[in-house]
Amino acid sequence: MRKYGMYDTTRGLTLAVAAGVAGLLLWLATQVGTQSVGRFWAAMGIVAGAGFLLALAQVVGSWTSGLRLRLSPGTFAFAFLPVLVCVGWIMFASQPGHGLWEGRIHSWSGSLGLLGVIHSLALWHGALAFGFGLVLGLSLDAVPEVVLDAVPGEAGPRHAAAPPVADEPVTAERREVVRDDTQTPIR
Repeated sequence: MRKYGMYDTTRGLTLAVAAGVAGLLLWLATQVGTQSVGRFWAAMGIVAGAGFLLALAQVVGSWTSGLRLRLSPGTFAFAFLPVLVCVGWIMFASQPGHGLWEGRIHSWSGSLGLLGVIHSLALWHGALAFGFGLVLGLSLDAVPEVVLDAVPGEAGPRHAAAPPVADEPVTAERREVVRDDTQTPIR
């Protein structure tokens, strides 16, 4: 089996630091409070930032391997946008006082028969904000950057589209399996 040594160590330390900073952000959100509309949205933004930070920690270790960060269009469209609509709807319907779109969202929710569900889920608005940030961060991934040779007359090297990465560690490990008696790779 292939050893990843420094990669695993860097990833573990990055995740530990991100978890600590996320914990500090959650504490900071409690200090801001949710007594007014402005404080509510500030606190929820800080909580969402904590979730985003934890998800981002998963790809930060990849940057040291020469990979670049990109927004995954499929994940963004099929995961993040529905979460944005659902969490946004619940947050606008449950914000304290008379905030932005509060009456309109409340009215629509009642007309659709969703008011009871929204009020039940709104009790967990901090968890919803954290999950929102987490899903946003999980919409990002790290891909290899492919640099082609410079073309005469162009200012610098051309960048090609990154090739798809599928099961890279598993595939590499399968190629490296050797039999003990002959020391030849098994294919």
